[in-house]
Amino acid sequence: MVTRIRQQWPDAELTWVIGKIEYQLVRLIPQVRFVVFDKTEKKQAVKKLQNALGDEHFDALLMMQVALRANLAARVIRAKRRIGFDWDRSKELHWLFTNERIAARKHAHVIEGFMDFADKLGVPPAPLVWDIPLEDSARHWAKQQAASLGPFVVISPAASKAARNWSVTGYADIAHRLVNKGYQVVLCGGPGKLDRELADAIKQQCAAPLHDRVGQTSLHQMAALLSHAKLVVAPDTGPAHIGAAMGTPVVGLYAHSNPRRTGPVNNLQYVVSVYDTMITRQKGKSWESLPWGTRAKGDDLMQHINVDDVWEKVRQVV
Repeated sequence: MVTRIRQQWPDAELTWVIGKIEYQLVRLIPQVRFVVFDKTEKKQAVKKLQNALGDEHFDALLMMQVALRANLAARVIRAKRRIGFDWDRSKELHWLFTNERIAARKHAHVIEGFMDFADKLGVPPAPLVWDIPLEDSARHWAKQQAASLGPFVVISPAASKAARNWSVTGYADIAHRLVNKGYQVVLCGGPGKLDRELADAIKQQCAAPLHDRVGQTSLHQMAALLSHAKLVVAPDTGPAHIGAAMGTPVVGLYAHSNPRRTGPVNNLQYVVSVYDTMITRQKGKSWESLPWGTRAKGDDLMQHINVDDVWEKVRQVV
């Protein structure tokens, strides 16, 4: 959405209030002033936001987060137009903090929802592109890695919560099949404990050698590496969406969230999902009859994903 505004309205002055981790990925995008908001600082973060913006008045504030915390923080931003989501996509009293709403859309992907904000502003339509500049050093590092590895596939196994992860056995099986097919397999992920433990378990379970980069890359290095991969296999987690933004095919694994809403964009044909079955089992209704964005709950839902179904999608790409 930011890229669309930059391309279609090159004279627009853009300020992006952004989380500190997300900032690390997009910080080199030109023509954008970034104001980092560290939500862990709570009230102090809001105070810093207020100080950073001072008495500045904006023509429009795009309130693209419905969480109450984001809405409360947005109160210190002065803007003539305070544009928020339509009624169906508005949650946590979001509508109280807005004076305009984007057009209603049924069963919209999250990306489409963001683009609705540009539509509301009157920004001319444009193809969906990301244009995320990466550090030269990160691109050089990834190019060296790719040259050393040869054809490779990235498995980024860890989501933010353990319940959203597929099985160790499943990941190890897919990795082993890929190695037998002539591909190197690279494990990627963040520096967290869950990422590390899951990667270690996969390596122990897999009979083939794997290349472990978990917790060893910056976001720019990871994005650059993903751009060279033949494929990314991942649950609903950051690297899946970064891979899609880099133009790399993604096999996404879903159980809790509807991939029609949050799946890796331009890659929904490669998604392996048991969401429809799980949500019908829990709610007694199909997803079409439920509020958009309804999530299935449970710690073992991802274990219903069949390894042969995943492999079938992998084979469609590699």
